[in-house]
Amino acid sequence: MKKDLHPKDYRLVVYKDSNSGDMWLTKSTAPAKENIKYTDGNEYPLVLVHVSSKSHPFFTGEEKVLDIEGRVDKFKKRQEAADKANKARAEKAASKAPSEKREKPAPQKI
Repeated sequence: MKKDLHPKDYRLVVYKDSNSGDMWLTKSTAPAKENIKYTDGNEYPLVLVHVSSKSHPFFTGEEKVLDIEGRVDKFKKRQEAADKANKARAEKAASKAPSEKREKPAPQKI
């Protein structure tokens, strides 16, 4: 087995779910920039997580619609623009109807 494969800097860290506000204390090597006072009165490094089992719809059974960046609105706007462009293209093609109907030349015999 390789020596010194696993990290040695395990320490107590508080993980906080930014959606639900739940916190839990565990050992970790995760880097932390902030500290927080935990319920036991001690101060620990803080690691923020966006989703945990307390806020994920699979575990909570709740369905949440998250449209932070307006993705649906952007899609609808693009769809409307595409429909408008297709309609304009079809009208332009209809207005360019040939003025004279050209006949195909008869095949030549060789």
